[in-house]
Amino acid sequence: MKVFISATLRSFFGRSTTEEVQGNTVNEALKELRDRFPEVGKGLWDEKGELRSFIRIFAGEADWTDKNMHDTPVPSGSSLLLLPLIAGGAPEGGIISEVRRKQVSLDNAEVDQFSRHLLLREIGVKGQKKIKAARVAVIGAGALGGPVLQYLAAAGVGTLKIVDFDTVAVPNLQSQVIHGFRDIRRPKAASARDKVRAINRRTEVIAENIKVDASNVLSVIDGFDLVIDCTDNYQARYILNDACVICGIPLVYGAVYQYEGWVSIFNYQGGPCLRCLFPAPPEPGLVPTCAEGGTISPLSGIIGSIQATEALKLIIGIGEHLSGKLLRVDTLGLRSEVLEVRHRDDCQVCGSAPTIREPKNYDYEELCGLREDPAEEPVATIAPEDLARRIENGEPLTIVDVREPHERSILRFSGAIVIPIGQLARRQRELNPEHDTVFICKEGKRSILAVKTLREAGYAGPAYSLRGGLDAMKDIILSNEGGWI
Repeated sequence: MKVFISATLRSFFGRSTTEEVQGNTVNEALKELRDRFPEVGKGLWDEKGELRSFIRIFAGEADWTDKNMHDTPVPSGSSLLLLPLIAGGAPEGGIISEVRRKQVSLDNAEVDQFSRHLLLREIGVKGQKKIKAARVAVIGAGALGGPVLQYLAAAGVGTLKIVDFDTVAVPNLQSQVIHGFRDIRRPKAASARDKVRAINRRTEVIAENIKVDASNVLSVIDGFDLVIDCTDNYQARYILNDACVICGIPLVYGAVYQYEGWVSIFNYQGGPCLRCLFPAPPEPGLVPTCAEGGTISPLSGIIGSIQATEALKLIIGIGEHLSGKLLRVDTLGLRSEVLEVRHRDDCQVCGSAPTIREPKNYDYEELCGLREDPAEEPVATIAPEDLARRIENGEPLTIVDVREPHERSILRFSGAIVIPIGQLARRQRELNPEHDTVFICKEGKRSILAVKTLREAGYAGPAYSLRGGLDAMKDIILSNEGGWI
Protein backbone atom coordinates (compact mmCIF):
# COMPACT_ATOMS: atom_id res chain seq x y z
CA MET A 1 0.00 0.00 0.00
CA LYS A 2 1.27 3.47 -0.87
CA VAL A 3 1.31 6.21 1.78
CA PHE A 4 1.48 9.85 0.66
CA ILE A 5 3.08 12.28 3.12
CA SER A 6 2.05 15.94 3.11
CA ALA A 7 4.83 18.54 2.95
CA THR A 8 4.43 19.72 6.53
CA LEU A 9 5.26 16.24 7.87
CA ARG A 10 8.10 15.28 5.53
CA SER A 11 10.85 16.38 7.91
CA PHE A 12 9.87 13.38 10.08
CA PHE A 13 10.09 11.03 7.08
CA GLY A 14 13.55 11.93 5.79
CA ARG A 15 11.92 14.35 3.28
CA SER A 16 10.14 11.42 1.61
CA THR A 17 6.94 12.20 -0.29
CA THR A 18 5.65 8.61 -0.56
CA GLU A 19 6.37 5.33 1.20
CA GLU A 20 5.37 1.76 0.30
CA VAL A 21 4.18 -0.35 3.26
CA GLN A 22 3.21 -4.01 3.53
CA GLY A 23 0.29 -3.60 5.96
CA ASN A 24 -3.30 -3.35 4.80
CA THR A 25 -4.77 -1.45 7.77
CA VAL A 26 -4.07 2.04 9.06
CA ASN A 27 -2.51 0.73 12.28
CA GLU A 28 -0.25 -1.67 10.39
CA ALA A 29 0.84 1.09 8.03
CA LEU A 30 1.52 3.55 10.86
CA LYS A 31 3.48 0.96 12.85
CA GLU A 32 5.67 0.16 9.85
CA LEU A 33 6.28 3.87 9.25
CA ARG A 34 7.12 4.43 12.91
CA ASP A 35 9.58 1.54 12.88
CA ARG A 36 11.17 2.89 9.73
CA PHE A 37 11.25 6.53 10.88
CA PRO A 38 11.54 6.80 14.69
CA GLU A 39 11.11 10.59 14.55
CA VAL A 40 7.54 10.08 13.27
CA GLY A 41 6.40 9.33 16.83
CA LYS A 42 6.80 12.96 17.87
CA GLY A 43 5.03 14.24 14.80
CA LEU A 44 1.92 12.06 14.80
CA TRP A 45 1.24 11.05 18.40
CA ASP A 46 0.99 13.00 21.65
CA GLU A 47 2.44 11.96 25.01
CA LYS A 48 -0.66 9.82 25.68
CA GLY A 49 -0.19 7.88 22.47
CA GLU A 50 -3.20 9.51 20.81
CA LEU A 51 -3.11 10.71 17.22
CA ARG A 52 -2.63 14.47 17.31
CA SER A 53 -5.81 16.46 16.67
CA PHE A 54 -4.40 18.38 13.71
CA ILE A 55 -3.66 15.18 11.74
CA ARG A 56 -6.18 13.64 9.33
CA ILE A 57 -5.81 10.26 7.66
CA PHE A 58 -7.52 9.58 4.33
CA ALA A 59 -7.91 6.25 2.54
CA GLY A 60 -8.60 7.23 -1.03
CA GLU A 61 -11.03 10.15 -0.67
CA ALA A 62 -12.63 8.93 2.57
CA ASP A 63 -11.68 10.20 6.03
CA TRP A 64 -10.29 7.32 8.11
CA THR A 65 -9.01 9.40 11.03
CA ASP A 66 -11.41 7.73 13.49
CA LYS A 67 -9.28 5.23 15.43
CA ASN A 68 -12.17 2.74 15.37
CA MET A 69 -11.40 2.28 11.67
CA HIS A 70 -7.67 1.75 12.06
CA ASP A 71 -7.84 -2.05 12.28
CA THR A 72 -10.22 -2.35 9.33
CA PRO A 73 -8.56 -3.38 6.04
CA VAL A 74 -8.20 -0.44 3.68
CA PRO A 75 -10.17 -0.96 0.43
CA SER A 76 -8.07 -2.67 -2.23
CA GLY A 77 -6.26 -0.22 -4.49
CA SER A 78 -6.60 2.68 -2.06
CA SER A 79 -3.65 4.71 -0.84
CA LEU A 80 -3.26 6.51 2.47
CA LEU A 81 -2.67 10.23 2.86
CA LEU A 82 -1.30 11.78 6.06
CA LEU A 83 -2.62 15.35 6.07
CA PRO A 84 -1.89 17.93 8.78
CA LEU A 85 -3.40 21.40 8.99
CA ILE A 86 -1.26 24.11 7.45
CA ALA A 87 -6.57 24.57 6.03
CA GLY A 88 -20.26 18.82 -1.92
CA GLY A 89 -22.85 19.09 -3.77
CA ALA A 90 -24.56 21.72 -5.93
CA PRO A 91 -25.65 25.08 -4.52
CA GLU A 92 -29.35 25.84 -4.65
CA GLY A 93 -29.77 29.27 -6.15
CA GLY A 94 -26.52 30.68 -4.78
CA ILE A 95 -26.01 32.94 -1.79
CA ILE A 96 -27.47 36.05 -3.47
CA SER A 97 -31.25 36.26 -3.22
CA GLU A 98 -33.54 37.00 -6.13
CA VAL A 99 -34.54 40.25 -4.44
CA ARG A 100 -30.90 41.40 -4.34
CA ARG A 101 -30.37 40.31 -7.95
CA LYS A 102 -33.36 42.28 -9.21
CA GLN A 103 -32.10 45.41 -7.49
CA VAL A 104 -29.10 45.71 -9.84
CA SER A 105 -28.86 46.22 -13.58
CA LEU A 106 -26.18 46.00 -16.24
CA ASP A 107 -25.53 48.94 -18.55
CA ASN A 108 -24.25 48.61 -22.12
CA ALA A 109 -20.63 49.01 -21.07
CA GLU A 110 -20.97 46.19 -18.53
CA VAL A 111 -22.66 43.94 -21.08
CA ASP A 112 -19.61 44.46 -23.29
CA GLN A 113 -17.12 44.05 -20.42
CA PHE A 114 -18.62 40.80 -19.13
CA SER A 115 -19.73 39.37 -22.46
CA ARG A 116 -17.68 36.19 -21.96
CA HIS A 117 -19.67 35.49 -18.80
CA LEU A 118 -22.98 36.27 -20.45
CA LEU A 119 -22.25 33.65 -23.11
CA LEU A 120 -22.01 30.92 -20.46
CA ARG A 121 -25.38 29.22 -20.02
CA GLU A 122 -24.78 28.73 -16.27
CA ILE A 123 -24.11 32.45 -15.71
CA GLY A 124 -25.92 34.61 -18.25
CA VAL A 125 -27.49 37.93 -17.30
CA LYS A 126 -29.02 36.63 -14.05
CA GLY A 127 -25.71 35.21 -12.85
CA GLN A 128 -23.79 38.36 -13.74
CA LYS A 129 -26.28 40.49 -11.84
CA LYS A 130 -25.78 38.23 -8.79
CA ILE A 131 -22.04 38.79 -9.08
CA LYS A 132 -22.60 42.55 -9.21
CA ALA A 133 -24.90 42.39 -6.15
CA ALA A 134 -22.40 40.36 -4.11
CA ARG A 135 -20.48 41.74 -1.13
CA VAL A 136 -17.27 39.81 -0.44
CA ALA A 137 -14.71 40.33 2.34
CA VAL A 138 -11.17 39.18 1.54
CA ILE A 139 -9.00 38.87 4.63
CA GLY A 140 -5.36 39.12 3.62
CA ALA A 141 -3.99 40.99 0.61
CA GLY A 142 -0.84 38.96 0.06
CA ALA A 143 0.01 35.86 -1.96
CA LEU A 144 -3.49 34.35 -1.87
CA GLY A 145 -5.45 37.58 -1.56
CA GLY A 146 -3.83 39.03 -4.68
CA PRO A 147 -5.26 36.62 -7.26
CA VAL A 148 -8.55 36.36 -5.35
CA LEU A 149 -9.05 40.14 -5.46
CA GLN A 150 -7.93 40.53 -9.06
CA TYR A 151 -10.18 37.80 -10.42
CA LEU A 152 -13.21 38.78 -8.36
CA ALA A 153 -12.81 42.38 -9.50
CA ALA A 154 -12.39 41.27 -13.10
CA ALA A 155 -15.50 39.07 -12.75
CA GLY A 156 -17.55 42.11 -11.68
CA VAL A 157 -18.13 41.60 -7.94
CA GLY A 158 -19.97 44.70 -6.75
CA THR A 159 -18.34 45.24 -3.36
CA LEU A 160 -14.95 44.01 -2.18
CA LYS A 161 -13.57 44.62 1.30
CA ILE A 162 -9.79 44.27 1.61
CA VAL A 163 -8.42 43.73 5.12
CA ASP A 164 -4.69 43.57 5.87
CA PHE A 165 -2.52 45.20 8.55
CA ASP A 166 0.88 44.68 6.89
CA THR A 167 2.99 46.79 4.54
CA VAL A 168 4.59 45.71 1.26
CA ALA A 169 8.21 44.52 1.55
CA VAL A 170 10.70 43.36 -1.07
CA PRO A 171 10.42 39.61 -0.22
CA ASN A 172 6.65 39.86 -0.79
CA LEU A 173 7.14 40.54 -4.50
CA GLN A 174 8.19 36.93 -5.20
CA SER A 175 4.63 35.64 -4.78
CA GLN A 176 2.37 38.62 -4.04
CA VAL A 177 1.90 39.70 -7.64
CA ILE A 178 -0.78 42.28 -6.84
CA HIS A 179 2.03 44.50 -5.49
CA GLY A 180 5.06 46.00 -7.24
CA PHE A 181 8.28 47.83 -6.39
CA ARG A 182 6.44 51.15 -6.32
CA ASP A 183 4.28 49.79 -3.48
CA ILE A 184 7.15 48.96 -1.11
CA ARG A 185 6.42 50.30 2.39
CA ARG A 186 2.80 51.07 1.44
CA PRO A 187 -0.04 49.37 3.35
CA LYS A 188 -1.02 46.23 1.46
CA ALA A 189 -4.71 47.09 1.76
CA ALA A 190 -4.14 50.44 0.00
CA SER A 191 -1.89 48.94 -2.67
CA ALA A 192 -4.42 46.19 -3.42
CA ARG A 193 -7.27 48.72 -3.47
CA ASP A 194 -5.55 50.69 -6.23
CA LYS A 195 -5.01 47.55 -8.34
CA VAL A 196 -8.65 46.50 -7.94
CA ARG A 197 -9.87 49.95 -8.98
CA ALA A 198 -7.63 49.79 -12.05
CA ILE A 199 -9.19 46.45 -13.03
CA ASN A 200 -12.83 47.40 -12.47
CA ARG A 201 -13.76 51.00 -11.68
CA ARG A 202 -17.35 49.96 -10.94
CA THR A 203 -16.38 47.74 -8.01
CA GLU A 204 -16.84 49.44 -4.65
CA VAL A 205 -13.62 48.87 -2.73
CA ILE A 206 -13.37 49.12 1.05
CA ALA A 207 -9.78 48.97 2.31
CA GLU A 208 -9.06 48.54 6.01
CA ASN A 209 -5.51 48.62 7.32
CA ILE A 210 -6.22 46.62 10.50
CA LYS A 211 -5.28 43.31 12.10
CA VAL A 212 -8.26 41.01 12.50
CA ASP A 213 -8.74 39.82 16.07
CA ALA A 214 -11.56 38.77 18.36
CA SER A 215 -12.45 42.37 19.21
CA ASN A 216 -13.13 43.49 15.64
CA VAL A 217 -13.78 40.40 13.50
CA LEU A 218 -17.58 40.52 13.81
CA SER A 219 -17.71 44.13 12.64
CA VAL A 220 -15.22 43.38 9.84
CA ILE A 221 -17.42 40.68 8.25
CA ASP A 222 -20.84 42.07 9.23
CA GLY A 223 -23.09 42.64 6.22
CA PHE A 224 -21.03 40.55 3.78
CA ASP A 225 -22.27 37.55 1.84
CA LEU A 226 -19.00 35.67 1.79
CA VAL A 227 -15.63 35.74 3.55
CA ILE A 228 -12.45 34.50 1.86
CA ASP A 229 -9.60 33.44 4.15
CA CYS A 230 -6.30 34.50 2.58
CA THR A 231 -4.41 34.81 5.87
CA ASP A 232 -1.11 33.20 6.80
CA ASN A 233 -1.39 32.38 10.50
CA TYR A 234 -3.40 30.04 12.70
CA GLN A 235 -4.74 32.69 15.03
CA ALA A 236 -6.48 34.58 12.22
CA ARG A 237 -7.76 31.40 10.59
CA TYR A 238 -9.50 30.12 13.72
CA ILE A 239 -10.90 33.54 14.63
CA LEU A 240 -12.34 33.91 11.10
CA ASN A 241 -13.78 30.41 11.14
CA ASP A 242 -15.48 30.91 14.51
CA ALA A 243 -16.82 34.35 13.55
CA CYS A 244 -18.25 33.06 10.27
CA VAL A 245 -20.07 30.24 12.07
CA ILE A 246 -21.45 32.69 14.64
CA CYS A 247 -22.60 35.11 11.89
CA GLY A 248 -23.81 32.39 9.51
CA ILE A 249 -21.49 33.46 6.67
CA PRO A 250 -19.82 30.91 4.35
CA LEU A 251 -16.02 30.89 4.41
CA VAL A 252 -13.78 30.03 1.45
CA TYR A 253 -10.55 28.64 2.91
CA GLY A 254 -7.19 28.49 1.16
CA ALA A 255 -3.66 27.68 2.33
CA VAL A 256 -0.26 27.10 0.73
CA TYR A 257 2.98 25.55 1.95
CA GLN A 258 6.08 24.96 -0.16
CA TYR A 259 4.59 23.10 -3.18
CA GLU A 260 1.18 22.15 -1.77
CA GLY A 261 -2.10 23.99 -1.52
CA TRP A 262 -5.54 23.41 0.00
CA VAL A 263 -8.99 24.83 -0.74
CA SER A 264 -12.29 24.17 1.01
CA ILE A 265 -15.61 25.83 1.83
CA PHE A 266 -16.65 25.97 5.47
CA ASN A 267 -19.94 26.80 7.16
CA TYR A 268 -22.13 26.56 4.06
CA GLN A 269 -25.74 25.46 4.67
CA GLY A 270 -24.92 23.39 7.73
CA GLY A 271 -21.70 22.00 6.29
CA PRO A 272 -18.52 21.45 8.30
CA CYS A 273 -16.24 24.22 9.54
CA LEU A 274 -12.47 24.38 9.97
CA ARG A 275 -12.71 22.91 13.48
CA CYS A 276 -14.61 19.89 12.12
CA LEU A 277 -11.55 19.12 10.01
CA PHE A 278 -8.84 20.25 12.44
CA PRO A 279 -10.23 20.79 15.97
CA ALA A 280 -7.00 22.46 17.11
CA PRO A 281 -3.83 23.96 15.56
CA PRO A 282 -0.58 21.98 15.29
CA GLU A 283 1.39 21.18 18.42
CA PRO A 284 4.52 23.15 19.41
CA GLY A 285 7.45 22.70 17.07
CA LEU A 286 5.29 21.48 14.18
CA VAL A 287 3.86 24.82 13.06
CA PRO A 288 4.76 25.69 9.44
CA THR A 289 4.60 29.44 10.01
CA CYS A 290 7.26 29.06 12.70
CA ALA A 291 9.37 27.00 10.31
CA GLU A 292 9.34 29.66 7.55
CA GLY A 293 8.62 26.93 5.03
CA GLY A 294 8.56 29.04 1.86
CA THR A 295 6.30 28.66 -1.17
CA ILE A 296 6.94 28.39 -4.90
CA SER A 297 5.65 31.54 -6.60
CA PRO A 298 2.89 30.23 -8.92
CA LEU A 299 1.27 28.06 -6.23
CA SER A 300 -0.46 31.01 -4.59
CA GLY A 301 -1.88 32.00 -7.97
CA ILE A 302 -3.23 28.49 -8.51
CA ILE A 303 -4.87 28.25 -5.09
CA GLY A 304 -6.09 31.85 -5.06
CA SER A 305 -7.68 31.36 -8.48
CA ILE A 306 -9.50 28.26 -7.24
CA GLN A 307 -10.71 30.20 -4.20
CA ALA A 308 -12.07 32.91 -6.50
CA THR A 309 -13.76 30.27 -8.67
CA GLU A 310 -15.40 28.64 -5.64
CA ALA A 311 -16.58 32.06 -4.47
CA LEU A 312 -18.19 32.82 -7.83
CA LYS A 313 -19.91 29.42 -7.94
CA LEU A 314 -21.41 30.07 -4.50
CA ILE A 315 -22.52 33.56 -5.51
CA ILE A 316 -24.17 32.41 -8.73
CA GLY A 317 -25.38 29.00 -7.53
CA ILE A 318 -23.81 26.72 -10.13
CA GLY A 319 -21.81 23.50 -10.33
CA GLU A 320 -20.31 21.40 -7.59
CA HIS A 321 -18.39 23.05 -4.79
CA LEU A 322 -16.03 22.19 -1.97
CA SER A 323 -18.38 22.27 1.02
CA GLY A 324 -17.76 18.97 2.78
CA LYS A 325 -14.63 18.49 0.70
CA LEU A 326 -10.97 19.50 0.75
CA LEU A 327 -9.08 19.95 -2.49
CA ARG A 328 -5.38 19.18 -2.10
CA VAL A 329 -2.98 20.17 -4.88
CA ASP A 330 0.62 18.90 -4.87
CA THR A 331 2.43 20.76 -7.65
CA LEU A 332 5.75 19.01 -7.01
CA GLY A 333 4.27 15.53 -7.29
CA LEU A 334 1.78 16.60 -9.99
CA ARG A 335 -1.06 15.15 -7.95
CA SER A 336 -4.41 16.40 -6.70
CA GLU A 337 -7.37 14.87 -4.89
CA VAL A 338 -10.68 15.89 -3.39
CA LEU A 339 -10.96 14.57 0.16
CA GLU A 340 -14.02 14.11 2.34
CA VAL A 341 -14.63 16.53 5.24
CA ARG A 342 -17.34 15.47 7.69
CA HIS A 343 -19.40 17.67 9.95
CA ARG A 344 -18.65 16.80 13.57
CA ASP A 345 -21.58 16.80 15.94
CA ASP A 346 -19.11 17.42 18.79
CA CYS A 347 -17.48 20.41 17.06
CA GLN A 348 -16.70 23.17 19.56
CA VAL A 349 -18.25 25.89 17.41
CA CYS A 350 -20.77 24.35 14.96
CA GLY A 351 -21.72 21.12 16.76
CA SER A 352 -24.96 20.34 18.56
CA ALA A 353 -23.64 21.70 21.88
CA PRO A 354 -21.05 24.38 20.99
CA THR A 355 -18.68 25.60 23.67
CA ILE A 356 -17.37 28.52 21.59
CA ARG A 357 -20.08 31.16 21.32
CA GLU A 358 -17.98 34.22 20.57
CA PRO A 359 -14.64 34.82 18.86
CA LYS A 360 -11.64 34.55 21.16
CA ASN A 361 -8.05 35.56 20.60
CA TYR A 362 -5.52 32.75 20.62
CA ASP A 363 -2.08 33.38 22.04
CA TYR A 364 0.13 32.47 19.10
CA GLU A 365 3.19 32.28 21.30
CA GLU A 366 1.34 29.78 23.46
CA LEU A 367 0.14 27.81 20.42
CA CYS A 368 3.75 27.49 19.31
CA GLY A 369 4.84 26.47 22.79
CA LEU A 370 6.82 29.69 23.14
CA ARG A 371 4.97 31.40 25.97
CA GLU A 372 6.94 31.13 29.20
CA ASP A 373 5.22 29.26 32.03
CA PRO A 374 5.66 31.31 35.25
CA ALA A 375 6.33 28.07 37.13
CA GLU A 376 8.96 27.04 34.60
CA GLU A 377 12.57 28.17 34.58
CA PRO A 378 12.80 30.88 31.88
CA VAL A 379 14.83 30.16 28.77
CA ALA A 380 18.13 32.04 28.81
CA THR A 381 18.89 34.09 25.71
CA ILE A 382 21.99 35.67 24.24
CA ALA A 383 22.05 38.92 22.27
CA PRO A 384 23.42 38.84 18.69
CA GLU A 385 26.19 41.29 19.63
CA ASP A 386 27.28 39.13 22.56
CA LEU A 387 27.36 35.99 20.42
CA ALA A 388 29.42 37.78 17.77
CA ARG A 389 31.86 39.03 20.43
CA ARG A 390 32.31 35.56 21.91
CA ILE A 391 32.90 34.06 18.47
CA GLU A 392 35.48 36.74 17.67
CA ASN A 393 37.23 36.12 20.99
CA GLY A 394 37.45 32.39 20.26
CA GLU A 395 35.51 31.41 23.37
CA PRO A 396 34.46 27.75 23.57
CA LEU A 397 30.90 27.56 22.26
CA THR A 398 28.67 24.99 20.63
CA ILE A 399 26.30 26.55 18.11
CA VAL A 400 23.36 24.40 17.01
CA ASP A 401 21.32 25.32 13.94
CA VAL A 402 17.74 24.00 14.11
CA ARG A 403 16.54 25.49 10.81
CA GLU A 404 15.21 23.65 7.77
CA PRO A 405 17.68 22.66 4.99
CA HIS A 406 16.30 25.22 2.51
CA GLU A 407 16.78 28.00 5.09
CA ARG A 408 20.41 27.04 5.66
CA SER A 409 21.06 27.07 1.91
CA ILE A 410 19.96 30.73 1.81
CA LEU A 411 21.73 31.92 4.95
CA ARG A 412 24.56 29.86 6.40
CA PHE A 413 26.15 30.05 9.82
CA SER A 414 29.74 28.90 9.70
CA GLY A 415 30.79 26.46 12.40
CA ALA A 416 27.28 25.52 13.53
CA ILE A 417 26.25 21.90 13.83
CA VAL A 418 22.83 20.93 12.47
CA ILE A 419 20.39 19.10 14.75
CA PRO A 420 16.63 19.21 14.04
CA ILE A 421 14.53 19.79 17.15
CA GLY A 422 13.00 16.33 16.88
CA GLN A 423 16.47 14.73 17.13
CA LEU A 424 17.79 16.70 20.11
CA ALA A 425 16.83 14.14 22.74
CA ARG A 426 18.74 11.27 21.17
CA ARG A 427 21.66 13.41 19.94
CA GLN A 428 22.34 15.36 23.12
CA ARG A 429 25.60 13.42 23.61
CA GLU A 430 27.01 15.45 20.72
CA LEU A 431 26.87 18.51 23.00
CA ASN A 432 29.55 19.36 25.55
CA PRO A 433 27.86 20.18 28.90
CA GLU A 434 31.05 22.01 29.94
CA HIS A 435 30.54 24.60 27.19
CA ASP A 436 27.71 27.02 26.51
CA THR A 437 25.39 25.77 23.76
CA VAL A 438 23.63 28.42 21.66
CA PHE A 439 20.64 27.47 19.52
CA ILE A 440 19.92 29.49 16.40
CA CYS A 441 16.93 29.74 14.04
CA LYS A 442 15.44 32.45 11.84
CA GLU A 443 13.47 34.50 14.37
CA GLY A 444 14.50 33.16 17.77
CA LYS A 445 11.31 31.14 18.32
CA ARG A 446 12.26 27.60 17.35
CA SER A 447 15.49 28.05 19.30
CA ILE A 448 13.40 28.57 22.45
CA LEU A 449 11.59 25.31 21.70
CA ALA A 450 14.97 23.64 21.24
CA VAL A 451 16.18 24.69 24.70
CA LYS A 452 12.92 23.47 26.28
CA THR A 453 13.13 20.17 24.40
CA LEU A 454 16.71 19.65 25.54
CA ARG A 455 15.78 20.34 29.17
CA GLU A 456 12.92 17.84 29.01
CA ALA A 457 15.40 15.27 27.73
CA GLY A 458 17.47 15.77 30.90
CA TYR A 459 20.36 17.81 29.50
CA ALA A 460 22.03 19.74 32.33
CA GLY A 461 24.55 21.89 30.46
CA PRO A 462 24.09 25.64 29.85
CA ALA A 463 21.85 26.30 26.84
CA TYR A 464 20.84 29.62 25.26
CA SER A 465 18.52 30.86 22.53
CA LEU A 466 19.82 33.48 20.10
CA ARG A 467 17.57 36.46 20.80
CA GLY A 468 15.76 37.56 17.63
CA GLY A 469 17.37 34.75 15.64
CA LEU A 470 19.48 35.24 12.56
CA ASP A 471 17.14 37.98 11.40
CA ALA A 472 18.60 40.11 14.20
CA MET A 473 22.17 39.15 13.32
CA LYS A 474 22.28 39.62 9.55
CA ASP A 475 23.90 43.07 9.75
CA ILE A 476 26.75 41.82 11.93
CA ILE A 477 29.88 40.90 9.99
CA LEU A 478 32.54 38.72 11.58
CA SER A 479 36.19 39.12 10.69
CA ASN A 480 36.34 35.69 9.05
CA GLU A 481 33.18 36.26 7.01
CA GLY A 482 32.56 38.62 4.12
CA GLY A 483 28.93 38.77 5.10
CA TRP A 484 26.11 36.45 5.97
CA ILE A 485 24.75 35.82 2.48
